[in-house]
Amino acid sequence: MNKLGELLYNKSEYMETASGNKVSCQSELCGSQNIVLSGKTIVINDCIIRGDLANLRVGRHCVEKSRSVIRPPFKKFSKGIAFFPLHIGDHVFIEEDCVVNAAQIGSYVHVGKNCVIGHQCVLKDCCKILDNTVLPPETGVPPFTEFFNIPTSSMETDNYKPNIL
Repeated sequence: MNKLGELLYNKSEYMETASGNKVSCQSELCGSQNIVLSGKTIVINDCIIRGDLANLRVGRHCVEKSRSVIRPPFKKFSKGIAFFPLHIGDHVFIEEDCVVNAAQIGSYVHVGKNCVIGHQCVLKDCCKILDNTVLPPETGVPPFTEFFNIPTSSMETDNYKPNIL
């Protein structure tokens, strides 16, 4: 994976917890009692984390960048919808303008800019989702894989291309 540069920030715009988490005052954490940030995690401005739907556990040394939405996965039943917990591993980097609705994200995962991770997706350890990728619901991304697709107006073509690193 490529090197990620330094992230500079204004300390007055962030709250820092005892475990070293840095959360922007402009971000929105819904249901904060259900959100666990394990330490040294950075949530940059205009991020939305939906803990009001189900529990979210985020590992250590993670970064969620601007305008990303992280919400737990759901499943439709005949009587309604049920939400399930979302587990995000350590050293996960989620770029700007992403919507993450995965069931599980492993450690050392990089999600590129402007990605949509469909509900119930499982991203295993050490994988990379390239910019502008849309993962359909219930997709599994194996370890050590670079995954990308070219979103089209017609979903009839199968244009999802995994690359083994």
